[in-house]
Formats: sequence, C-alpha cells, structure tokens
Amino acid sequence: MNLYQRFAYFGTGLFVGVLFLIFFLSGKKASCDYSPNARVLKNIRIKKRKFTPLSQQQLKQLKLDTAWVSQLLVKGDVDFSKSQTDLDSCKVYTISYQIPTGSEVHAVFENCDTYAQLLKISSN
Repeated sequence: MNLYQRFAYFGTGLFVGVLFLIFFLSGKKASCDYSPNARVLKNIRIKKRKFTPLSQQQLKQLKLDTAWVSQLLVKGDVDFSKSQTDLDSCKVYTISYQIPTGSEVHAVFENCDTYAQLLKISSN
C-alpha cells in the first residue's frame, strides 16, 4: 500500500467519522467547557439563583436587572485570587464583567450544592 492509498483511507475514515458525529450530536446541547473559568460559570448558571436583599438593592442602584446577571454568567471572568474556593460548604466566587456604561462590575456569588446566591455587586 503506497502513501497515496493510506491518505485516501485515512481521509475516507475521517469524513465518515465527522458525518457520524454531526448526525448524532446535532440536536444535543453539547459544550466544551474545559477552562476553570467556563466550568465555574456553567456550574453557577445551571443552578437555581437566589438574590440577597442587599444584592437586589445594589442591582437597582446600578440600573441592572436579573437578565444582566444571566449575561454576566455567560461572558464574565472569574477572579480566582479574590474567590474563596477552599471552603467546605459553599464556595464564594468573584466574577468581573464590564457593563455598557464602561465601568467594571464585580459580583460575588455563593455557589452551594443546590443553589447559587448573589451576595453583593459593586462597581468601580
């Protein structure tokens, strides 16, 4: 078998494999969240969200709503240096995001087993 035939067999197998994956994964909500930032955001996003009275008041002061919090959990950046990830019960994460007015907002989430609670939110 010469080199041309090997590439032809490899290409045919690759093509069939890609078609197989496209066919079976087309309707699924498959995602590739491998970075620590993406995994934390996804973990918080899929849980039931709660808001403290302080965080609700701070959201009103910043003229933000809960839909913006959903956007924060998609496009935000987790600041692991300000987060408390070594706690046993509920881990506390600080997430930064830039709001449309140009200032940066820092949201502090408590991530427990069954829910994620927005503790406070501040702007620079």
